[in-house]
Amino acid sequence: MKIKVLGCSGAEFPGHNPPSFLLDGSIVFDAGSLTSVLPERAQLKIKHIFITHAHLDHVRDITFLADNIIVSGRQQQVSMISIPSVLETIRQNVLNDKLWPDFTIIPNYESAVLNYRAAQEGKAIRLNGYRITPVPVVHSVPAVGYLVEDGEGKSLFYTGDTGPTPGTWKYLGKRHLDALIIETSFPNKLADLAVKTGHLTASLLRGELQGLKVLPKRIYITHPKPQYQKIIESEIRKLGLRNISMLKDGQILRIE
Repeated sequence: MKIKVLGCSGAEFPGHNPPSFLLDGSIVFDAGSLTSVLPERAQLKIKHIFITHAHLDHVRDITFLADNIIVSGRQQQVSMISIPSVLETIRQNVLNDKLWPDFTIIPNYESAVLNYRAAQEGKAIRLNGYRITPVPVVHSVPAVGYLVEDGEGKSLFYTGDTGPTPGTWKYLGKRHLDALIIETSFPNKLADLAVKTGHLTASLLRGELQGLKVLPKRIYITHPKPQYQKIIESEIRKLGLRNISMLKDGQILRIE
């Protein structure tokens, strides 16, 4: 399982890319940074985009990817995969022929660049040798994380954006995760704002990890606000966990 971190920032700043994770070159988790990072050749290999929620920093580059495919002249179709409420928000507010052209009917219904694929919470989708399962998380809008399992018993859970979410850890139960990509957006001093907006701080993260029966082999922190990056890094270090680290744009994760 090879994952390239295209973006892992909690805000748009120079040198900080919004969330997007590329699995084996053709599967993407969130689309905050696709066309802004990947060369055209790599963009044209993308076939499936798993979306955690419909906030702009997680879906933005779907629009530009579709446009680039059309301009390339390729007959390429990309599936947008998420729970129905997330897909409906994108349909109504993004690909609505007002904010952006509806690429689910361009160039025509039969060979449209984009298509919607509804997923069910707790029900795995089998794709390219993986089992990918949407798991509900607590955010300010409907949202899921994704449990990714390969055929060799390796597993990863990506939370997307989440606040305290005990039901998620209850669902994961006693699974021995090889990796957990979990957000920590705010410093501890902004805990009230974090909870109100459906995010975590380092202190809140500690409580979430206590909800797991078994700590993952590796814990990767995503989505920090760049304005508070150094403070968040310091507070993460103070948790005293050896297997935890901050993600960086461009980093390659190999789970094997």
